[in-house]
Amino acid sequence: MKTKTARLFALTAMTAAAMMPLAAQVSAQEATPREATISVSGEGQSAIAPDMAILSFSVVKQAETAAAALTENSKALADVLKALKEAAIEERDLQTSNFSVQPLYKHYEPKDGVYVAPEITGYQVSNGLTVRVRDLKKLGAILDTSVKLGINQGGDITFTNDKPEATVTEARKLAVADALAKAKTLTEAAGVKLGRVIQISENSQRPMPVPAGMMRASMMKEADSVPVASGENSYSVVVNVTFALEQ
Repeated sequence: MKTKTARLFALTAMTAAAMMPLAAQVSAQEATPREATISVSGEGQSAIAPDMAILSFSVVKQAETAAAALTENSKALADVLKALKEAAIEERDLQTSNFSVQPLYKHYEPKDGVYVAPEITGYQVSNGLTVRVRDLKKLGAILDTSVKLGINQGGDITFTNDKPEATVTEARKLAVADALAKAKTLTEAAGVKLGRVIQISENSQRPMPVPAGMMRASMMKEADSVPVASGENSYSVVVNVTFALEQ
């Protein structure tokens, strides 16, 4: 019995001895003051002329039967696709989407308070088309030809860049420079000295589309040649930077 008690006391003493350095270490860490820091955000923008346009429009046809509407729609869209290929638009830059067939209804007023069911009078077929135009000099002619061949809905244009990496890199540099300038202004005003960079992170770049040149198909029909203004695309980058403060 005495032997077991002695062993228990010995084990307790060893555990306490092992925990003492750990407790001392935690106490030392708590006593060490946290490093003073300052966090700022910086924004940089860089602009470049677009080199590509994305067109989104549709062919919409109506007929008494769904088959007839589909036939007219398919013919018009085939003519548009043929013209686009003749204008050197590659297959990879043509994509159809949002195909739909919908009945057209004639609605009646209730007679003597009795509901009258609507009557199907025909069908409407819609087929969307997205086109990437890499030669902006052809954009006006492509729009004009497409409308004349059957495009009768949509006509939105988004100007973009195929490879904006160099412009985004320039925006990043400007964003970091902006953050550094802000940090220097704040520390000088506070009477402290700016130290090393502790952490830096970047938000996603946000291309800012330019609305110039956007038109609707209904407007295009009024002009023999479609005027287009591409403007510039501005790419914006935001960075968050944390600096140490030297005491």
